[in-house]
Amino acid sequence: MAIKPLFDKVVIKAIENEEKTASGIVLPSAAKEKPQLATVVAVGPGGSVDGKEVEMQVKVGDKVLYSKYAGSEFKIDGEEVVIVRQSDILAIVE
Repeated sequence: MAIKPLFDKVVIKAIENEEKTASGIVLPSAAKEKPQLATVVAVGPGGSVDGKEVEMQVKVGDKVLYSKYAGSEFKIDGEEVVIVRQSDILAIVE
C-alpha cells in the first residue's frame, strides 16, 4: 500500500540499532529507548499550513533525527511507521 501524506507531514521509519552494553550483553527491545533516527519514507507537498507557506526541506530516503515524543505511530503493511510534521524533524543526517 502506498501512503501519501498531506500538507507538511512526513512519514518516517525508525532505524533500529542493536544495543549492547560495554560487556557485550545484547539489550532486549523492551529495555531500549525509542530510536530517534529514521529514514524518510514519504513526504507531503507542503503548501499553506496555518496561514504560512511551507516548503519541504526533506526528501524520500533522507536519514533524519526527530523529536523523541513527536508524531503518531501506525502499522502499514506490517511495518511500523511514524507520521510527523516537518517541524518535528530536528536535522538531516549525512
